[in-house]
Amino acid sequence: MFDRAEITVKAGKGGDGVVSFRQEKFVPFGGPDGGDGGDGGDVIIMADRGVTSLRAFTRKRFYRAADGESGKGKKKHGKKGKNLILTVPVGTVVLYKTQVGSDALIADLEQPGQQAVIVRGGKGGLGNTHFTSATNQAPRIAQKGEAGEENSVILELRLIADVGIIGYPNVGKSTLLAASSAAKPKIASYPFTTREPILGLVEVDQRSLVLAEIPGLIDGAHLGRGLGHDFLRHIARTKILIHLIDGSSASPVEDMIRVNAELGLYDSALAQKPQLVVVNKIDLPQVQAQLAEIKDAFSAVGAAPLFISAATGEGVSQLMAEAMKMVSQVSVERGAGERIARKVFHPQPRVAGVSVHKEGDTFVVVAPELERIVARTDVSSPEVRWQIRGQLTRLGVSKALEKAGVKLGDKVRCGNLEWDW
Repeated sequence: MFDRAEITVKAGKGGDGVVSFRQEKFVPFGGPDGGDGGDGGDVIIMADRGVTSLRAFTRKRFYRAADGESGKGKKKHGKKGKNLILTVPVGTVVLYKTQVGSDALIADLEQPGQQAVIVRGGKGGLGNTHFTSATNQAPRIAQKGEAGEENSVILELRLIADVGIIGYPNVGKSTLLAASSAAKPKIASYPFTTREPILGLVEVDQRSLVLAEIPGLIDGAHLGRGLGHDFLRHIARTKILIHLIDGSSASPVEDMIRVNAELGLYDSALAQKPQLVVVNKIDLPQVQAQLAEIKDAFSAVGAAPLFISAATGEGVSQLMAEAMKMVSQVSVERGAGERIARKVFHPQPRVAGVSVHKEGDTFVVVAPELERIVARTDVSSPEVRWQIRGQLTRLGVSKALEKAGVKLGDKVRCGNLEWDW
């Protein structure tokens, strides 16, 4: 199963605004007619039921949306860049690669057709028609298009199942899944037989449950040891857990406590999921001999486990009936209560303000709108420089410089333009 991929996505650049003047024969009153550039395309990730794995994203790692087209004369705006839509399986979680923990969550695509904009295209630049004023009837300045956003993201496919079967390796998870459903997982006597989650459908009283057998874990799984995160991330969506314990273990109660500790260390919400504690392998003579002691040990820690033999089928139907009852109860409680709060990343709006700081003897102006004008304009003409000075006042740059303590003769820089104040 290809259930995890890291990719880099880049949105399209905005098209440049254009400097143009209407010059048609027999048409009086020409004037500026430069059109705006088109916005760059976004990169969107959408859940699609027809996609079953993230295999495609392991072969290609970089994706880019189309750039916006530049504006033209006669006030013609450039065409918007086409959005790039990447389809992923339902149940995919999108996270920022550079962040750690639940704050990195961008989107959780639980439903078919659900989508999220991962990076946004740059805005198109304004044409010279936007810079006319009473004192500037023939503006020769325009804006350059904004660069599109770029980011590295992690795609993780998390199974959507009603019940997750958890436990140490070799406790009988595969055997239980095979005994309760038509699934045919690999069953063997060595650890980590299951290398990836396996789903099975169980019918209980004309209702159905989706069971997910999760790969086993070892101590330190929350740190990624063994199959670590492969085990843990897939149980995030399950409604309840069947915590399967090997009855022939030296200490079944200790096994239960240690597995729950791993859940809590990975994500405190996982440790709070409803659990059915189940002791397996009661068909073995050594387990039968210690059954009373095992019951007393669990009772001492406040647990009341069910006892089954996945190999012979003893107690399995009762376990599935109990699981159905618990799933129904959890569904009703969630429907009646508030939706579980999750931390989701919300992109902040681009900063359009003006700031000034000093680098040596030079005052450096950070003003995105002005930088885009400077980058798009040939400043060799005195007329153009005069028009840019007018933008200093309009955009509040002059006031910011004066507040920063600029004096006559000081050097000022914005983008690639430097001048004396």
